[in-house]
Amino acid sequence: MKYKRVLLKLTGELFGQDEGKTLNFDKIGEIAKCLAKIKNKYQTEIAVVVGAGNIFRGRNTGDGADRVTGDYIGMMATVVNSLALLAELERNKMEARLMTLLTIQSVTEPFIRRKALSYLKEGKIVILGGGTGNPYFTTDSAAALKALELNCEVILKGSNVDGVYDQDPKINKKAKKFETITFKEVIQRNLGIMDQTALALCRAEKMPIIVFNINDLNNIEKILNGERIGTLIHE
Repeated sequence: MKYKRVLLKLTGELFGQDEGKTLNFDKIGEIAKCLAKIKNKYQTEIAVVVGAGNIFRGRNTGDGADRVTGDYIGMMATVVNSLALLAELERNKMEARLMTLLTIQSVTEPFIRRKALSYLKEGKIVILGGGTGNPYFTTDSAAALKALELNCEVILKGSNVDGVYDQDPKINKKAKKFETITFKEVIQRNLGIMDQTALALCRAEKMPIIVFNINDLNNIEKILNGERIGTLIHE
């Protein structure tokens, strides 16, 4: 195996694909089965950060709305997605824990670094909901922070595109895909694959990121096996 401990960043849109559903449990079940298969087959230690684009984004509050309140709504939405993933993992006989920096005692436990590390070593999948717990930060920033705190080897960013391009491939069919690219170039070109705060933090701490198409869940296993999938962002 190329990586022993990874942080998987999942786009929220994946949780609501097809028929405009906010939560598509068939799709979430597929994700859970994929993670359970990888965990049982390779014993890879997996932490997961989930977005909430299928439910709500803080920036969707509109002009004049309170940004802070909007961001908290978005953070709560990530907990909804995280709880759905937890339920499906448990249904697939996979031990998992949901931890957040938001205090929601009935359904989550507080994020404590040493406890999270212990869970990973015990073979449990650790789902990290609620973003950073603070407004003005995206779930990309949460992924970067948690990957560093939990001593992960790489961030696997599941996206709706198959890597990093010099232009939007949905608009320009001649857009060039990068197999590898440096943090410096991604930031200078403002390629928008992650927010600048997350990129700057990963660059400073030399945390590599692999951007890949999450719509093919088999890509996760291929990456763990060392295949070149998507785009590697590195220092």
